[in-house]
Amino acid sequence: MLHGPYSTVDRDRPLIRLPFTSFAVATVLLPLTGLLACLFISLLYHYEDSTYTHCQVSNYLPSISSAISRVPERYIWRSCIGLHSAPRYLVSVAYFSFYRRRFDRKLPELVLSWLALLCSLAENSGLLMLTYVSSTETYDYHKKGFIVFVASSLLHMLITCRLWFVIKRHYVNPEEVTSYLWKLRLFLFNISCCGAAAYCFRRHNKFCEDGVYTVFAFFEYLVVFSNMAFHMTAFWDFGSKDVMVATLPEDKRY
Repeated sequence: MLHGPYSTVDRDRPLIRLPFTSFAVATVLLPLTGLLACLFISLLYHYEDSTYTHCQVSNYLPSISSAISRVPERYIWRSCIGLHSAPRYLVSVAYFSFYRRRFDRKLPELVLSWLALLCSLAENSGLLMLTYVSSTETYDYHKKGFIVFVASSLLHMLITCRLWFVIKRHYVNPEEVTSYLWKLRLFLFNISCCGAAAYCFRRHNKFCEDGVYTVFAFFEYLVVFSNMAFHMTAFWDFGSKDVMVATLPEDKRY
């Protein structure tokens, strides 16, 4: 290694080193804080508009689409999702690398690892689409983004639970067992809330009953919160790892 003003030992040290646990918490807190802020502002300042329904029945909670479609809620939500999206893509790749090392000689699990990666990327992309195209601007594209987000999210959870079932069966590690159990619980809770939300949404559109859209909105919140909690299980999966930003070693610089 050459030594000089641009090739010191300090130059090859990590520029940023952050425990993955802190990285995971910060990534999840961004959309969580943004959503809670949007709901609070909508209820406090835009209650009538955000709880309005097409059939004008009694409703007491805004849907998430409604809560993030007005100003300043729209910009708060877009900022939080935009900032959290890059780390989410990074975590998707980190999980894929983790699965490849674990299942290097297991073809079915390797295929599922690729599918998990694709679903994770689609989930994050669908979230970006429904975020930056609000329901009050272009409803069709917002709806498509929401469908992509929910469908890929559920499929990603299902595949992930299957992969971690295999990991739990072959590797005895307390953190991995805990991670699998919470993933399974949160997936079952999430899919149950999705079913309840879909039922209430359809019932509201068909019968226009008082309060049904409020129940839909409540289950919609639970779907999103449980999705965030599912991703938060990375706390156990990579608890001993660090996220680093570093320059290339001098002998690899051309």
